[in-house]
Amino acid sequence: MSLLRKKRIFYILLLFTVVLGVFALRMAWIQADSAFRAATVGGKTINELAVRQREESIELDPGRGRFIDRNGLPLTGRMAWSPILFPVKDVPDGEALNKLAASLGVSPAELRSTWAELRKPYVWPKEGEEPLQLTEAEASRLPRLEGLEVLPYAMRYDPGKRGNQWLGYVAQRPDVIRRLRRDQPRAPLPMTLQVGAAGLEKTFDRYLRGIGGVRAAFTVDGQKRPLDGLGTRINAKNSRYYPLQIKTTVDEGLQRDIEQLAAGMNVQEGAVVVLDAANGDIVAMVSLPFYDPRHVNPKQPDWANNAVKAAVPGSIFKTVIAAAALEEHVSSPHETFHCSGHYGKYGLSCWKEGGHGTITLEEGYSRSCNVVFAALGERLGPARIAETASKLGLARQVGWQTARFLDGDDFKQLDQEEAGAVFNDMSKADGGVLAQTAIGQRDVLVSPLQAANLVVTLLHQGQVTAPRLVSEIRFKDGSLLAEFPVQAAPSSVGQISPRIADTLLSWMRQVVTEGTGRSLNRAKWPLAGKSGTAQVLIDGVKKNHQWFIGYGPIDHPKYTVAVLVQNRPAGSAHQAAELFRKTMDLLAARGS
Repeated sequence: MSLLRKKRIFYILLLFTVVLGVFALRMAWIQADSAFRAATVGGKTINELAVRQREESIELDPGRGRFIDRNGLPLTGRMAWSPILFPVKDVPDGEALNKLAASLGVSPAELRSTWAELRKPYVWPKEGEEPLQLTEAEASRLPRLEGLEVLPYAMRYDPGKRGNQWLGYVAQRPDVIRRLRRDQPRAPLPMTLQVGAAGLEKTFDRYLRGIGGVRAAFTVDGQKRPLDGLGTRINAKNSRYYPLQIKTTVDEGLQRDIEQLAAGMNVQEGAVVVLDAANGDIVAMVSLPFYDPRHVNPKQPDWANNAVKAAVPGSIFKTVIAAAALEEHVSSPHETFHCSGHYGKYGLSCWKEGGHGTITLEEGYSRSCNVVFAALGERLGPARIAETASKLGLARQVGWQTARFLDGDDFKQLDQEEAGAVFNDMSKADGGVLAQTAIGQRDVLVSPLQAANLVVTLLHQGQVTAPRLVSEIRFKDGSLLAEFPVQAAPSSVGQISPRIADTLLSWMRQVVTEGTGRSLNRAKWPLAGKSGTAQVLIDGVKKNHQWFIGYGPIDHPKYTVAVLVQNRPAGSAHQAAELFRKTMDLLAARGS
């Protein structure tokens, strides 16, 4: 055999050996990987899982982002030291148990019975479902017992009912989780995860979910006996960025004060909105009746935010008619009208029995004469009224929104905001419809937020602002993720002139000094505003929606306020004007 042939055979054998070697290594790798995968579940080894099976764990903090008020005070996720009992086979006894029972306010027998029946960790309650909260000093004085831990426990919401429906609530929403799993298959979310169901919790939910929470794990053996040396472990995902912190424009102290004020006045239904006159920010937004974010029944109306729900406005809508009449030159401030108490053609009457007699448009506004404004409504026609309403931010959503946010989607801060209306069908707006529309009845619907923002628009010389409820989002380390700059919400048909805006503001002052708002002269600040009473029919019974909108102090306006008290008995005292005055007094007392 030649040397050349021998070399060829050698190289063929060598190549064959290399191929076999690679094949063997590949098979070994596959077997090893298969064995590893068989020994792990969800990225955790069998040993780790075995340990976890012997752990009794409880979630201390879901890791959801938090809301704060404009001053940095927490609105959600307050931490408190709470006693937590873990299931153990042998419940401690003796003096230590007696001391613990005394600290928890129960008998030793009751404590022992509760502990012995546990099947999962138990946060000791103060009352009902509310966890007992201890100071750090109180926590340090509790006896040390196996199965007892005092740990920082996060409560999403404070106990009790509130009027801050704009905050919303979280709930388990399997439908939402299924959709998120479909859209984000690489980041599966547990079906038990609580997501935003209303309010800011809903509109900002995508930024609040975080990356995981904090759990406390107490390790026991198969007989539920604590394992020596292991104790309680805290498991948390550390991140410098999450959870996020969302800063609102709300003053939590003022919000609570107004809630207490409205409750003390026994206001049953309605809303109070306070806006910063400088930029239109929402400083307080109270909705009645109050709701409990921990126990929400979506089928009940109390969780709805009445501050952004549209209602019949009554005479506060005369501000729009006055602006339209002056803007379109169909009347002048000193034109005279005769009010006999009845308008005549449509059976419409003035609220003042016997009428106002001869009265100017300027006086008609301050005294809220129905006859004057019914006549103006017929002169103006539907198109002019609708256009002026839009110029003043009505019949459309005005809350802060943008066509493109962080992820490129349309984004609105306010949940449940309604646009309201002026006419349901302009083509059918005959003289009777126009007369009723001009006094804020018929099809007209305005939300308290829009009403307060209308006053801000006048103070801004006719430019409509977009009220914010959130100003910024920050990472856990304090670095800025996103800002929500103050923005305008202009109408497609333009804006009213600064001259007319100033005229209407001066007429609002006359409402207080000479007209239907004279009771406000007792206020701590000099105020200006407009009252309104709308007639509504509730289950066949005549009721009134009472309104008052305005601003103060008049020399250097700091706030605009809109108050709506709904479904008051016909002929009852004007509760809205009183609540407006007391709200302004709160603002004056704060020295803001």
